[in-house]
Amino acid sequence: MKLEYRRIKDNSKAPRGGRTWKFYEVMDRVLTSRPALAYGSLSGSMMAQQVLQGSMVESYHHQFASSALPFGHSQHPELMEIKCEEVNSDDHSLTPEPPQAMSYQQGSPEEQEMERAFLERAQNDSPISRVEIPIETSVSPSGFSEPNMANSSRIQNVVPRPGFSALHRLRKKRKGQRMRDPLDDLLLKTLTSQRAMEERFLQMEERRFQRDLDVEERRMQLEQRRFELEREHEFRMFNVFAQMLSILKQSHSGSSSTVAMPQGLDFSQALSEIEGMGGRGSSLQEMRVRPLAKKRVDMHSFCNPPSGFQRSPYLSARGNFANIFQGSTEEGYKAYHADKYDEDKNPNGIINFGTSENKLCFDLMSKRLTQADMNLMDPSLLQYPDWKGHLFLREEVARFLTYYCKAPAPLKAENVIVLNGCGSLFSALATVLCDPGEAVLIATPFYGGITQSVFLYGNVKLVYVYLDSKITGTSTRPFQLTVEKLEKALQDARAEGVTVRALILLNPQNPLGDIYSLSELRDYLEFAKRHELHVIVDEIYMLSVFDESSTFHSVLSMDRLPDPQRTHVMWGITKDFAVSGIRFGTLYTENQDVVNAVASLCYFHGVCGPVQHKVAQLLRDRDWINQVYLRANHARLKAAHTYVTDELKTLGVPFLNRNAGFFVWIDFRKYLKTGTFEEELLLWKRFLDNKVLLSCGKAFECSEPGWFRIIFADKTHRLQLGMQRIRKVLEEREQEILAEEKEQPCQSDQDGKADSTDEVILVSRHQDPTCASSSSLGDLIGLLQQQMRSSDWLQKNTAEQFAQEKPEIYDVFSKLVGKQ
Repeated sequence: MKLEYRRIKDNSKAPRGGRTWKFYEVMDRVLTSRPALAYGSLSGSMMAQQVLQGSMVESYHHQFASSALPFGHSQHPELMEIKCEEVNSDDHSLTPEPPQAMSYQQGSPEEQEMERAFLERAQNDSPISRVEIPIETSVSPSGFSEPNMANSSRIQNVVPRPGFSALHRLRKKRKGQRMRDPLDDLLLKTLTSQRAMEERFLQMEERRFQRDLDVEERRMQLEQRRFELEREHEFRMFNVFAQMLSILKQSHSGSSSTVAMPQGLDFSQALSEIEGMGGRGSSLQEMRVRPLAKKRVDMHSFCNPPSGFQRSPYLSARGNFANIFQGSTEEGYKAYHADKYDEDKNPNGIINFGTSENKLCFDLMSKRLTQADMNLMDPSLLQYPDWKGHLFLREEVARFLTYYCKAPAPLKAENVIVLNGCGSLFSALATVLCDPGEAVLIATPFYGGITQSVFLYGNVKLVYVYLDSKITGTSTRPFQLTVEKLEKALQDARAEGVTVRALILLNPQNPLGDIYSLSELRDYLEFAKRHELHVIVDEIYMLSVFDESSTFHSVLSMDRLPDPQRTHVMWGITKDFAVSGIRFGTLYTENQDVVNAVASLCYFHGVCGPVQHKVAQLLRDRDWINQVYLRANHARLKAAHTYVTDELKTLGVPFLNRNAGFFVWIDFRKYLKTGTFEEELLLWKRFLDNKVLLSCGKAFECSEPGWFRIIFADKTHRLQLGMQRIRKVLEEREQEILAEEKEQPCQSDQDGKADSTDEVILVSRHQDPTCASSSSLGDLIGLLQQQMRSSDWLQKNTAEQFAQEKPEIYDVFSKLVGKQ
């Protein structure tokens, strides 16, 4: 009975709260058959007096061994003590409180000593204090000691002692912790994770909201900037109109002005010319370029070494020239390779918009060049080939050029020569066509690498045919090459004693992007035939014409060449197939003497056998080229070109809008205060300091400072980042120029006004520092043409719209036209 009681006591969970007396289930089972219970208080113990029936006593004694009972089996106790435990409960006490005057007789001195040790350990809350120590204290209700009660009913009472309730609660607490449900931990982790996710979601929403605000703010800034540019453009155009009206008024009033209306020119003709122009133009400074006749023929200005240069005793004269031949292109290219941009490893590196490479089709070319048909290691490919190239490759090149150049008759493989790049072809042709000191004719601006190829190897000079942005004479577009300009440059060179042997044509033109028409090509070839000049035509961008509105015409497509023995056509896969790392160029000429002479130099510029096999396989796959590669390449080039030109329009920067090649020719002259090549170089270095590499006009021998070439055939994320860096430089430079002009305003006696009957037109001083009185009517008309070409102002501002928005100005203009 005692063991069962102890087990039930240890395992039972009493309710928390007040004080109550609880009967344990074992007592209920024992007392089930008793009809009534009499309760009495005796020395703090609850007594139940009942006479057990015989059968119950027998059953009771049968369940419990006699050794476990406090009384003998033969003796029938009349009093049985029911042990209860004081626990915390929310219910009120079920029995009355014990009497106040109740005395307790403690056990032996050893028990008292154990109790004191237990209380001390419980107060210290040490690990040993949590050890369960069995304490039994017996009190006899009649006052006798426990030994005297050996043969009677043993009355055992649990008396509340100091520290006992605390010990019970500690045991309960430790038991609750030990039996903690693992589902509680899982639920806690789930709630914690949910809270963390909610906080993360709120942070992401805040970032997205902030990003949307930034994008909207940027859009508003761009709109405001576009509006300001349109207003400035209108001011410039109205200023030109005001000056033109003022000049006309002075001429009609018989003033002493020396400016007169050009013969045979009226407003209707001028406006028709304006409306017939394309969307190309530049700023006001375009019209203030010195005439071509005033320019000196510059033949290899770099041949004279700079002052202070010390010749190396270890090098020849040509070696010393090669040693000092360092332009902005070489300097920027070295800086780029030392700090190359990489979106993961070096996001603050230099973005290369200066090297003419197609970086848009690496995925297509890498997949094609690694297919099974490309991998061949035949023994013939590992041996010395024909120096002109393997026959299978030259035959494939002849068929390829016949198809894509639209040749009227099949081209012959015997007229094909293969070298490692078009640069090697320029060097070889200059060497076999010219003697040292002689020259070739070339229009500027042009690809600067030709200078290295022609001069450094063969000591052949270049005679420049200067082209400028001003439309004069028979020109119909900026930087247009005409036969008149070729004739003048040739005559000036001969007047200085220079022998010119050849003419170099770039079609499509680098860096302008111009595509020559068949009539222009025939004119150039006829000019060369008259003067017995060889013509070297570089058509390396012939498959990179990305807009259907522009049509490329190869020299090989002509029915009859004016001088076939002096016409030599170059092409390579470097640009059109976006593999600048594979050095492959080919020359087609019907002059067998030139073929043999160039072939002798192929020993130094040959192409290895495995590469020749890959190129032949590539050129043979006509279906893949037409259906896959060219379609994707043209679409990507057009999209990249559109993005860059739209950014330039937003910035208000003029440029040449062409549809061939990888480049855009940009006019940054308004960001040059003095308009010199020194200031152009400073602007170029400023771009480089801001980690974007461009090519300045001086590298192309441009006659006008301020022109730059930008390469757009790049991935979108690099284009975006590069244009952001360009925008930053231009905005800073514009603020600097405005600050300088405020400190030194333009002084003028004329404010750009008409008479009292006309509308006063305000003049934007920082855009036009010149005075109206210093301009002629022809210059003003040309200036107006440039302003019209630099925007779509005429399309947005029709006469009907202008009459509705500004009727006063329209009336003044109508009266003026009526007087004319």
